[in-house]
Amino acid sequence: MIVVMSARADETEIKAVIARIEAGGLEAHVSRGMERTVIGAVGEERGLEAGVFEAMNGVERALRVVGDFRIVSREAQPVDAPVRIGRTVFGASGVAWLGGCAQDWSENALRVAAQAVRAAGGGLLYAGGGRGHASPYHYRALGVAELERLQEIAAEVGLGVVAELRDVRLLDAHLEAQTEALLLPPQALSNAELLREVGRVNKAVILQRDNRLTLDEWLAAAEHVALGGNHQIVLCECGRHGDAAGLDVGELAALRRRTYLPVIVAPQQAVGATAAPMLARAALMAGACGLMLDCLGWAKAEAASWRGVLSGTVG
Repeated sequence: MIVVMSARADETEIKAVIARIEAGGLEAHVSRGMERTVIGAVGEERGLEAGVFEAMNGVERALRVVGDFRIVSREAQPVDAPVRIGRTVFGASGVAWLGGCAQDWSENALRVAAQAVRAAGGGLLYAGGGRGHASPYHYRALGVAELERLQEIAAEVGLGVVAELRDVRLLDAHLEAQTEALLLPPQALSNAELLREVGRVNKAVILQRDNRLTLDEWLAAAEHVALGGNHQIVLCECGRHGDAAGLDVGELAALRRRTYLPVIVAPQQAVGATAAPMLARAALMAGACGLMLDCLGWAKAEAASWRGVLSGTVG
């Protein structure tokens, strides 16, 4: 059950709806948007009727949501919900973006990327979120030392930090470092315990997906986070994994019809550097609101090719 409160609803009316939900033995999850407050009733809904809630003061409408994506669904919140990460707002007007290094987290690489992001007018530096390696001999996670280095270099040029998190044991380190957002790569989205812990903190999270995850699995990961109370969720599409590189903009458009969460794309991970600007424009036209760019090794010509995209010129 989803209960949408009126824009004029006050806190007393919101608490009354929450109390009615809890009296029915369900959990109430509150999502406060810019214009509306949406309350999701999670649990066995038998015996709860939409009409009961619609008769309450301050309620605009109530509806049953079919499926497992009650909190993050477009039915729950028809209007897009922007997410602020540092000074950057994803889902508002214009093209929001973050830049950094997907694979190389050395001091030199991060410094080069930070300067490129700053020169292009960006506000967020990220590290991690790459495809990763299946081989145990090449696996490397972003740890405390890399996190401290990233924070130091970003601070030198006035950028906010977004850092990869794969291991729940490192969550406290991210909180202590006061990163602007947590970046969960595709491999982490099957870790329900990590998702639930991320849902319990007041910090934005970017959930990356490639073609090894279906749209339903992606939305299920977002629902895990939202169930913990954290609704500051950005979805990031990384495209197909393997030899057939690319990104399905049709799926992107379909996703936008199913959720109010802001969606961004990582075009370089999908097709490489050369075709990435063209793919980014297509994704923005299909409903994406921003980009995640690998800025390591940007030549002047490559940086120039992104200026039109970042300025919102998507045609």
